[in-house]
Amino acid sequence: MPVEPSMNPRVIRNILFLLFALPGVAFASWVSRTPIIRDILHVSTAEMGIIIFGLAAGSLVGLLSAGNMISRIGGRAVILVSAILIVIGFVIVGLGTAFSLTSIVFAGLVIFGGGYGTAEVALNVEGSAVENQLQKTLLPAFHGSFSMGTLVGAIIGSGAAALHIPVVVHFGAMAIMIAAVTFYFYRFLPHDTGIEKEVSTQKVGSNLKAQLAVWKERRILLIGIIVLGMAFAEGSANDWLPLAMVDGYGVDSLTGSYMYGLFVAAMTIGRFTGGFILDKYGRVPVLKGSAVLAAIGIILVIWGQHYLMAGLGVVLWGFGASLGFPVGLSAAGDDPRGAAIRVGAVATIGYIAFLVGPPSLGFLGEHVGLLHALIVVLVGVIVAGLISGAAQPIGMKEKNQIKI
Repeated sequence: MPVEPSMNPRVIRNILFLLFALPGVAFASWVSRTPIIRDILHVSTAEMGIIIFGLAAGSLVGLLSAGNMISRIGGRAVILVSAILIVIGFVIVGLGTAFSLTSIVFAGLVIFGGGYGTAEVALNVEGSAVENQLQKTLLPAFHGSFSMGTLVGAIIGSGAAALHIPVVVHFGAMAIMIAAVTFYFYRFLPHDTGIEKEVSTQKVGSNLKAQLAVWKERRILLIGIIVLGMAFAEGSANDWLPLAMVDGYGVDSLTGSYMYGLFVAAMTIGRFTGGFILDKYGRVPVLKGSAVLAAIGIILVIWGQHYLMAGLGVVLWGFGASLGFPVGLSAAGDDPRGAAIRVGAVATIGYIAFLVGPPSLGFLGEHVGLLHALIVVLVGVIVAGLISGAAQPIGMKEKNQIKI
C-alpha cells in the first residue's frame, strides 16, 4: 500500500527544507533594502534601531506564544498562520515605505515579526520530529536551508536595488511567492506534530512545573549562553551589516547589500557542511573553532581599514556564526526525556538574542558608530567560545541523573 506523502518522513524532510528557506527569503529581502528604506523614511541610525525593534518585538511575542499554539493546534497549522502574518506584514512594510510613513513600517514589522517568530519555533519542532523519525542529524542542514533562503533573498534584494525597483513592488512580489508556496506544501505535513495529548500527568511538556524547572539546569543555561552569543553575532549581521559597511567604509548601498550576500553565502556553506565537520571533529571543538573564526572576522570588519579587508572578515564571520545555533539546539536535545522543553528553552534564548539584541546596537551605534558598536558582538562570541565545553554530549550516566 503506498504511503501518503504526509506520512512519509522523507517527503516531510524535503518539504521542510523548502519551508525553512521561506522565512530566510523574507528576512533577507527586508535587510537588503534597509539602506534605501532608511533614506526614504529620513530617519537616523537610532531611529532606524527603533523601527527594527518592531520586528524584534513582534518576533518575541511569536516566540513566546508559539509553544502553546503548537500544543493546541499542531505545528502544521501554526506554520500556516505564521505565513499569513509574514505576508500581511510584508505588504504593510512595503506600503509604509511607499508613502514614507514610519509608523506604518513599524506596524508592518511587528506583524511580520510575529509570523517570523512563530514560524521558527514551529519549523524547529517539525524538524526535530523528522530527525527522530529518520534517526539522522538534520537541524544544521535545515538551518542551512534557512541560510540558503537568506542568500536568495539577498540576491533578489540586491538586484531589486540595482534596478531601482520600488520597495513596495519588491515586497509585494515576495509576499505572493511566500503565500503560494506555503499554501501548496503545508498540507503535506502531519496534522498532530507537537500537539499535547493529555494521556498522563507525567507527560513532559504538559506539566508547567517541568517547563519552569528546565531553566534551573546549569547545562541548559550554559548552552543558552553559547547560543545567545552566536545568535547575536548572526542577528547583528542580518540587521546592521549593510548599513555598517555603508557608514563605516563609505561604500554605496548596493555594495553594502553585496557584503551582506557574502555573509549569507558563508553561513549557508557552513551549515550545509556542518554535519560532516561535526561528525569528524566533535561538537565542542567545532564550537570553539567557530567562535575563533567569528571573532577574527568581526575584528577585521571593525578594524580592517579597507572594505576589501572587511569583506574577508565578513566571510570569516559568516563561517564562524553558522553552526552555533543549530548545534546548541542539538545539544539541548541530547536527553530524549524532556528534549522538547529543553530545545524550546534554548531556541527561545537564541531567537531573542537573534532578534531583540541587534536593535540595541542602533542606539549604541548612534554614539560610537556602527562599526565600533560591533565590539559588543565580539565580546559575546568570545564568551560563547570560552564556555563551549558545556555542549559536550552527555553520557547515559548523566542522562539518568537528570530529573524533570
